[in-house]
Amino acid sequence: MKLFKIPAFALFTALFLGGCTVETANNPAQRTYTGKGPIQVVTTIGMVADIVQNVGGERVKTTALMGAGVDPHLYKATPGDIDKLSRADMVFYSGLHLEGKMADILEKMNAQKPSVAVAEGIPEDQLLRSDSTTQYHDPHLWFDVKKWMLATEAARDALVKFDPQSAELYRQNTTAYLEKLRQLDAYAKTELAKVPKERRVLVTAHDAFNYFGKAYGIEVMGLQGLSTASEVSLRDVQRIVDVLSKRKIKAVFVESSVPKRSIEAVVQGARSKGHNVRIGGELFSDAMGRAGTPEGTYIGMVRHNVDTIVKALR
Repeated sequence: MKLFKIPAFALFTALFLGGCTVETANNPAQRTYTGKGPIQVVTTIGMVADIVQNVGGERVKTTALMGAGVDPHLYKATPGDIDKLSRADMVFYSGLHLEGKMADILEKMNAQKPSVAVAEGIPEDQLLRSDSTTQYHDPHLWFDVKKWMLATEAARDALVKFDPQSAELYRQNTTAYLEKLRQLDAYAKTELAKVPKERRVLVTAHDAFNYFGKAYGIEVMGLQGLSTASEVSLRDVQRIVDVLSKRKIKAVFVESSVPKRSIEAVVQGARSKGHNVRIGGELFSDAMGRAGTPEGTYIGMVRHNVDTIVKALR
């Protein structure tokens, strides 16, 4: 028997149109949950999954498509991912073009079922751009804990709308989680203030930490732009090497979801100029740590980053 390979887009269309009810197609934003079991939620990145799970508690079952070490800028959905999305009751993602390769799929999702981009409800005047020439906002909001609190509230509101019978549970869970995030924000400010101001320079592979820098008083320098899809040039490396050598910065950082070679090139370049700089540790930027570890939660990830930076730069 001859087998035919079905294109990914055709598979996607078949799955979604096949599972689409009249109610869903006509007005997906107004759907409310009528099932008895946990709400099946699929998210893109782990940070969004962590929000949904903390807000939803036992009322939701959350599946993140992107695990530890996965770069969302470059991630392409697999047929298995599309199947999970087709079966979900709700979809949550970050938005602001973070999940660039999945943009078409996520847009189609909005026409099929309740889909929420938690970062896109944050007021525009609170968003950053990498420079004056780009049309896109920086999507890495989770590194300003106060802004991620707004994303948490967006997830709460979406769950309340979809499942009003559990509204009080979602509100109570959110109140408790927001208090933990306030404590996390205070911790970050207190710990990072221990690093002398002239040493508060964070050099990483790409511009994931601009919100972090603005929120906690750190100068941030990235080899790449907002997306890791851009290429690192020799000129980029030389630019960072010159800054490190001139200002005697003693540590740079690798990221768990970005190859280390670009930062290693910076270290070698600085040494060739007579400045000994070291890799101060691994930071979590676009992905959290492994499930079951402290860094596999949003709070644990941020604390790890703060502690690693303070230890290396203090």
